[in-house]
Amino acid sequence: MDWTLEVVIVPVTDLDRAIAFYRDQVGFELDHHTVNEHMTVAQLTPRGSGCSIVIGSLPAQNQMAPGSLHGTQLVVSDAAAARRELVDRGVECTEVTVFDERDGGTFFGFSDPDGNTWAVQQIRARAEKPLIPKAPPS
Repeated sequence: MDWTLEVVIVPVTDLDRAIAFYRDQVGFELDHHTVNEHMTVAQLTPRGSGCSIVIGSLPAQNQMAPGSLHGTQLVVSDAAAARRELVDRGVECTEVTVFDERDGGTFFGFSDPDGNTWAVQQIRARAEKPLIPKAPPS
């Protein structure tokens, strides 16, 4: 049986500010933004990912303090290029650090406006062999 991680709940204080940060600065795709009498919630997905983040006012989110999610990890094929992309969009990032010369040992990080932290790991093999295969051009 396959078990897939599909959603990570990220606790934030201001939904619109968080949407703007994750969509416009980090580059996640806004899948949906739902506002009704039961909830206010948005789902955003990093390009190339099978897992999304959800922000808003769902009961599970209300049990987590904004800014309390730490070390959620993204993976890219080129950490330096990914960091440049984020910095160019106004995201403050740590420097790229090589902890181990082997593939997977290079990281940098950033935080959202609430203080939730993200680690970005470089795995060069993702360039040729992504976890989710890209569809051939039509």
